[in-house]
Amino acid sequence: MRGFIHFLRTQGIVGLAIGFIIGAAVAKTVTALVDDILTPIIGIFLGKAGDISKLTLDIHGVVFKWGDFLSNLINLIIIAAVIYFLFRALKLDTLDEKKESAK
Repeated sequence: MRGFIHFLRTQGIVGLAIGFIIGAAVAKTVTALVDDILTPIIGIFLGKAGDISKLTLDIHGVVFKWGDFLSNLINLIIIAAVIYFLFRALKLDTLDEKKESAK
């Protein structure tokens, strides 16, 4: 695992590409989790069984898609939490400190 982390940290554009691919996979997985599991559960509690992303508010002909916004906000929070905990679990925050102390 240490070699993999070192590879990611030192390869520049290649590491960026790998990070982008992994990030896209995590985002797709989290989106599926939110769309297929969490939003139906929240919809049950809101009295709207099914997908909450379809919930709207219509005021004088102006449609506010607040359900879609809520679904995207949940996605953002979960993705940010996954990245944060992965960052902490892989101890990527300490690699910069070790690199600075080695110089």
